[in-house]
Amino acid sequence: MPEKVTIATVARRARVSRQTVSNVLNAPHIVREETRLRVQEAIAALGYRANQAARQMRTGRSRLIAVRIEPTRDGINGSVLDRFLHGLTETAETAGYRTMLYTATDDQQEIATYDDLLSSYELDAFVLTGTDHGDPRTAWLAARGVPFVTFGRPWDAPESHPWVDVDGAAGTAAATAHLLAAGHRRIGFVGWPAGSGVGDDRRTGWHRSLVAAGVDPVGLDRQTPDGIAEGERVARELLDRATPTALVCASDSLALGALQAVRARTPAVPVIGFDDTPVAGAIGLSSVSQPLGEAAARCVDLLTAVLDGSHPATDHVLLQPSLVLRHTT
Repeated sequence: MPEKVTIATVARRARVSRQTVSNVLNAPHIVREETRLRVQEAIAALGYRANQAARQMRTGRSRLIAVRIEPTRDGINGSVLDRFLHGLTETAETAGYRTMLYTATDDQQEIATYDDLLSSYELDAFVLTGTDHGDPRTAWLAARGVPFVTFGRPWDAPESHPWVDVDGAAGTAAATAHLLAAGHRRIGFVGWPAGSGVGDDRRTGWHRSLVAAGVDPVGLDRQTPDGIAEGERVARELLDRATPTALVCASDSLALGALQAVRARTPAVPVIGFDDTPVAGAIGLSSVSQPLGEAAARCVDLLTAVLDGSHPATDHVLLQPSLVLRHTT
């Protein structure tokens, strides 16, 4: 009969104390990365599984967190949160948590789902995605003392709760700077309607970069709901009326539409998208890439700190994106 794998077994293999193994399972944020990785490798190699029932009785926790699955939309930019959820689920499991997924079509339905889930399950916390101005979801959870973190800034009150986000303005600024360095001056922007926290942030990076380079951005941008057809329509209008020589877009869906609009233009009009989706890689679209795996891991770190009552060095994490250049530039 195989020997039962215990915390002590893992500790011996990883050459650490049993307390360190326990910390990796219950509070990974307090363990040095090198040590945490070594313990995680030992856990995987030995096939160790913690006794969740005993742990719940000891800590008073279910070790269960919930996160919403976003609508598929056009199947392109929806893949962004798919990658985030993948990373969140894997990181949460390493930290000893399970992830429950749920769906909702809008904020009010999501709040109703919170109520149902909290009535039916012993949930420890929520991870929220897609924050916006005046977000009612965070107010509902905070008023009831339900722990949560958000992937996305609380745009109206940045200090109100723990969050992880990606600096969208830095991403579009890098894209614009690349085009400026290539000699372009009339760089257009295809973005979402004003009022979206994420969309406004991405437009800001483009706008500031042009102003800093001495270029007047007036008339060089267009707004539309996300989508390929929408991107093609407004990009075509922008090209006809403002004659930009290059385009920066707020999403890969808009950029794919813009590519359709610039296809017959001479000379070629470079296009840069945002989110670096698999479609962008497949067709050679330059795009801004978000560190989604790191964002997911940092969300879990913040959440475990909240649940443990500890105080991390910061509970507001702004990550930097990177520009991936391909054939369209």
